[in-house]
This record gives sequence, structure tokens and C-alpha cells, in this order.
Amino acid sequence: MSQTLAAAVSGSLGSLGYGLAAIGPGVGVGIIFGNGTQALARQPEAAGLIRANQILGFAFCEALALIGLVMPFVYGK
Repeated sequence: MSQTLAAAVSGSLGSLGYGLAAIGPGVGVGIIFGNGTQALARQPEAAGLIRANQILGFAFCEALALIGLVMPFVYGK
């Protein structure tokens, strides 16, 4: 009985860990696009460079989110 309970708690901790890990990339994506919008408003002639940097930053933030999603499955028992 106690082994089943420990396994249930372990699975819940992985989900909780991913939920906490998703906060960082979510904040990062918000900062990237918020600052990108401000930069586009200030210098519309640099739109191509700003947009390219936004996409690159977004990709890095989303990679962190995907790593956070996979790690509980990799290291979970």
C-alpha cells in the first residue's frame, strides 16, 4: 500500500516540477515580444533585424520549455 502511494506522489511531483519550469520560458517569451514591440515602434526601419532576433529568442525560450517537459519522463522512476 505504501509503495503505491509513493509512486502516485512521485508522478505528481514531476507534473508540479514541469508547471514550475514553464514559468521561466513564459516570462521570457513575454519579455522578448514586449521589448520587440517597443523596438519596432522606436525604429521601424530595423524591422527585419528585430523580428529575426525575436524569433531566435523565442526558439531558445521554447527549447527550455520542451526540455522541462521531457526531463520528468527521463529522470522519473
